[in-house]
Amino acid sequence: MNYFNKHIIITGAAGFIGSSLVEFLLKNGGYKITCIDNFDDYYDISAKQKNIAAFENHANIRFLKIDIRNADELNKNLCDDYDIIVHLAAKAGVRQSILQPNLYEQTNVAGTLNLLEFAKQKNVKQFVFASSSSIYGVNPDVPWRETSALMPVSPYAATKIAGEYLGYTYSKLYDIRFIALRFFTVYGAKQRPDLAIHKFTELITKNNPITLYGNGDTFRDYTYIDDILSGIAAAINYDKTMFETINLGNNHTVGLLDLVATLENVIGKKAIAQFDKLHPADSPRTFADITKAKKLLNYNPQTQLNDGIRKFYEWYVNN
Repeated sequence: MNYFNKHIIITGAAGFIGSSLVEFLLKNGGYKITCIDNFDDYYDISAKQKNIAAFENHANIRFLKIDIRNADELNKNLCDDYDIIVHLAAKAGVRQSILQPNLYEQTNVAGTLNLLEFAKQKNVKQFVFASSSSIYGVNPDVPWRETSALMPVSPYAATKIAGEYLGYTYSKLYDIRFIALRFFTVYGAKQRPDLAIHKFTELITKNNPITLYGNGDTFRDYTYIDDILSGIAAAINYDKTMFETINLGNNHTVGLLDLVATLENVIGKKAIAQFDKLHPADSPRTFADITKAKKLLNYNPQTQLNDGIRKFYEWYVNN
């Protein structure tokens, strides 16, 4: 099945990944896209407004300010026929989720349930869900496969697991194809300012100290946004099995000190580093086995860290 020229709902469309996906789809096909975002103030709303400026008034775009926690608003405003839902909206941040677990449950679990109910009622048969590598938590057996034990250490991660299980249930009950994509540390142009690469870049550029948690001995599987977008696009078109969980990572884990060294090299400044203990909500290491993504989605990440950091820094300087 080819979803070219289909009508897609994208939630979280003003965010980093969401707005990048909208631009990607507009460049690569005649999709009709209904964008949903509530412009949550977790970070500066003006950044989200900049994210959508290039396509907000595009002929193939309809942009709605809706909170996915409000099922009545979804049903009231979404009156067309839809083919696919790409659900990227979420309350983000593993550490903040410890402080506001109820809010994370309301958005990430109840909000996802509202969208699945909507899909059932409107007969939307393709549902792509943004899950997270954080669900593997403190599992020491890396690289993580989709069958690896889930050991979440934050309410955020637990809500993502709940979203996957809700998707499985609705897939079985209502014949909705549900593809859960487990993203691994996505970075690139428009990345959220609270995430490490963006935050470190700003601090190093301004000669301010950066804080490295866990004595700098943590590791992450950094995945460039363009590679993630190719994976999402393949999931939009996937038409084989009815339920899948799939890792989207770079299949290469990088130490925090190596990340800082790469940033220093690209920016042309030395970082002023200070150290603190590892936060209990953080995983010591993330590392994706992407065998399944290669097989099912023909996923093949192309961007290595040094090239991705250079691209990000060019965007940062220009913005």
